[in-house]
Amino acid sequence: MGIFDLFKKGNNKSDILNTDNGILGPIFLKGFTEHIDNPKDLHSHEWRRELRTATVNRKFKIKFYGALHEDYSNLIVETDFAPALVYAVDVVSGEEILLFDGCKHGYNSMFCDTFTHEQIINRPVENLYKGSNGNEVFEITISTYNGIDYEDEFREDVDEHGFLELIDGTKVEFESVKRNGYDTLQIWATNANGDTVEVVSEELA
Repeated sequence: MGIFDLFKKGNNKSDILNTDNGILGPIFLKGFTEHIDNPKDLHSHEWRRELRTATVNRKFKIKFYGALHEDYSNLIVETDFAPALVYAVDVVSGEEILLFDGCKHGYNSMFCDTFTHEQIINRPVENLYKGSNGNEVFEITISTYNGIDYEDEFREDVDEHGFLELIDGTKVEFESVKRNGYDTLQIWATNANGDTVEVVSEELA
């Protein structure tokens, strides 16, 4: 259980064949995802994919910096010190794929919140996520929701080279800002028994 429920959100459109709805996902996940056939309740502003490696492996462990929610112990959340940092680890090759960095991803981290150097770098990814039955290996589904009109809000602030300055002073390509600056994130993990649990549920704007 989390802030949002992936399987109960509106849009009952039976004619949606897969998740190719024209919405672009996070830049840092490019090449690590694939479409989902017959997605349930896919929103028009939602990007949803299944995680996979270049070798088409879909089984991962989840490592993270953060804490588990006091009431919903399935959810990875921030600590008192810093935002969460979450990676998927290929069970075959050991390859690590960044899933979420609360210091960098989402609208608020780009335009509202600032973090110290210590908060950014002192987040050891040492926790291994386990399901309620002790499961450590999962298939992973990721959704981002992109309801912010970046063209309307920021197009006059983009420089002649196509870069936009963030709150921390760094300049990022505007296309990357639009793709990494989503307003909501959900990550779901499904174990070998087909049981699905929400691992991350973040409102980021």
